[in-house]
Amino acid sequence: MSAYVSVPGLDISLDAGVLTLCLARPEKRNAMDDTMMYAAIDAVDLAGRDEAVRAILLTSAGEHFCSGFDFVARNQEGGRPRAGSIQRRLPSQAHRLVPLLCSVQVPVVCAVRGWAAGIGLNLALAADFTVAANDARFWAPFVDRGFTPDSGSTWLLPRRVGEVRAREMILLGRVVDGTEAAAWRMIHRAVSAAEVDAVADELVGTLAESATVAAGLAKWLLYVGATSPLDEQLRNEAFAMELSSRSDDFREGLKAFQEKRSPEYGGR
Repeated sequence: MSAYVSVPGLDISLDAGVLTLCLARPEKRNAMDDTMMYAAIDAVDLAGRDEAVRAILLTSAGEHFCSGFDFVARNQEGGRPRAGSIQRRLPSQAHRLVPLLCSVQVPVVCAVRGWAAGIGLNLALAADFTVAANDARFWAPFVDRGFTPDSGSTWLLPRRVGEVRAREMILLGRVVDGTEAAAWRMIHRAVSAAEVDAVADELVGTLAESATVAAGLAKWLLYVGATSPLDEQLRNEAFAMELSSRSDDFREGLKAFQEKRSPEYGGR
């Protein structure tokens, strides 16, 4: 499979096992619109079935990662939507993209500079690893703007930073910089702005060379384990072990251990 199609505002490419989704609307601080959202959903959904994809990189052009969803543009196009449009639309947009990123069986790395607000914040939270600039800004602006959180904020934030800090961000609108986000364990690592791309590229490259089947199933176990009772999770682990032990990468890992060398995984 290689049917990844870029759209205005979102550049999509696949190279050396890494599927890159680059938000490319810098004049709008990479605010997402409907076209970008649907293209991102299609790309991540396809990546889950594409054996050529071994890792996903979320990145951006310009000074900012993503300032949220472009509600202004939507309301200007064709006039104000009729009542209930948000409730009807969200399940097929942000409320589909975030679970896909959490559950797709390849690791996801996110590189953040500047603002990550609204859906931008939640993309960073949904990634397995987020590398951010020390001066990046993470913001849940919902209540500050008079509406309630969406795209998984109230599920992701408490699990990342705990309920007290989640309340600070959601109810008080506290902006957290990259350094503090790393200290809170909201993200994987904070570095200088000049280092973000290099560190994220190195990380996603390492993940793309890992045992893809085992990594994907381990990610799935962590995701479902957040809401599974112990007995169910033990069954999930046995299922994942059965599948991973049948992979070529398992045999390569075992052979490399016996031969006292580093494994060379092929992703199968």
